Amino acid sequence: MSARGRDPLSGRAAVAGIGATEFSKDSGRSELRLAVEAVRAALDDAGLTPGDVDGLVTFTMDTSPEITVAQACGMGDLSFFSRVHYGGGAACATVLQAALAVAAGVAEVVVCYRAFNERSGRRFGAGVQHREPSAEGAALGWALPFGLLTPASWVAMAAQRYLHRYGLTPEAFGHVAVVDRRYAATNPAAHFYGRPITLADHAASRWIVEPLRLLDCCQETDGGQALVITSVERARDLPHPPAVVAAATQGAGRGQEQMTSFYRDDLTGLPETGVVARRLWRTAGLGPGDIDVGILYDHFTPFVLMQLEEFGFCGRGEGADFVAEERLPLNTHGGPLGEAYLHGMNGIAEGVRQVRGSAVNQVPGASRVLVTAGTGVPTSGLVLTGDG
Repeated sequence: MSARGRDPLSGRAAVAGIGATEFSKDSGRSELRLAVEAVRAALDDAGLTPGDVDGLVTFTMDTSPEITVAQACGMGDLSFFSRVHYGGGAACATVLQAALAVAAGVAEVVVCYRAFNERSGRRFGAGVQHREPSAEGAALGWALPFGLLTPASWVAMAAQRYLHRYGLTPEAFGHVAVVDRRYAATNPAAHFYGRPITLADHAASRWIVEPLRLLDCCQETDGGQALVITSVERARDLPHPPAVVAAATQGAGRGQEQMTSFYRDDLTGLPETGVVARRLWRTAGLGPGDIDVGILYDHFTPFVLMQLEEFGFCGRGEGADFVAEERLPLNTHGGPLGEAYLHGMNGIAEGVRQVRGSAVNQVPGASRVLVTAGTGVPTSGLVLTGDG
C-alpha cells in the first residue's frame, strides 16, 4: 500500500447534476433509451445542454456505448470516454474517472451513467449461466462445481463465517434491512415506498442461501441514473450547490477475486474496502466521526456490517449493534434493498441530495457524506462535501 499523502485530486471537481428514470420491474423500453433519459435529466438538473458535454463514463457491463449515447442525446465531439470494470464496484470509480479528466483538463463536462433492464432482462441474481473461458473466470471454477452459482451463495460463505467468528445469529443482518426499508418507506421514488419491515418480518422471510434470507438480498431493477461532473468553479455558476468530490479512490485487496475470495486468511472482513477507507480518510482529511451520512452499498446485508468495521465506525463484529443503535444515518434513500438496484449510482445521487439539502429523508446540516460501491469485488468510494 502506498504511503502517499493527500491526493491532489481533492476538491478539484464536483457533481453538478443528477438525473434518473423511474425505478421499475419492467421498464418497457430499451436500455439505450433508459440511459438517454437519465443523461438528459441530469443535464437538465445541472442547467447544461448535450452540447456542453465532452466526456462520458460508464460500466463495462453497460450495453449502451458512449458514442451511441452521445449520438442519441445530441452531443458533439467527445475528448474523453472510459469504462470501469467489476460490476457494482465501479460506481464511485466512474466519478473518480470523470473527476480525473476534469482536473487534468482533458474534459470540461463529463457525464457518468448506468442503465439496465436488470429485472425484465438479464437478471444478475440468477448467477452464472454461461461464461466464455477467461483468466478471470478461472477463479469461479473453484466454486461453481460445488453449487456456488449465484452472488447470494458466494456472499453466504463469508456471512456464515462472520456469524461464527463473532457468536451472532442471522438477526444481526436484519438490522440493516429494517433501517433501509424504513427510509425507503418515506421515499416516493423507492420500490418499497410505504412498506417498512420489522425484525420479525426479516426473520420470517424465506431462506435464499443460509444464512441469507430474502430480505438480506437487494432488488433487481430496471432503470437508469446519471451524474454530471465538472470543475468546482464551473459548478458554482450552475443552479445547484456543488457536491464537491473531497476524495475518490478505488481499491483491490491482496488475493482479490470477484465475489469468491475464499482463499484469504480471513473471510470476516473486506480488504478491498479497507484499501478504499484508508485512502479516502487520508485524502479527505476526515475520519469516521466527521461523517454526517453513510451511503453504503447494500447488495447483501452482511457486507454493510463489514464495511462499517473496515471504515472504523465500530470494532470488528460490532456492526450490527452500530446499525441497531442508529449511530449514523445510513442509506437514507433506502439503498439497493429498498429504493432500487442501479449498481450503486442511485446511492451517489442520494449523497449529492444530502449535501444539497434536498433529500426526501434529509439529515439536518449534512455536509460530509461517505458513499461506497459494491464489495466482494474490486471496489471504490467517495467522500462528498459541501462547497467550503
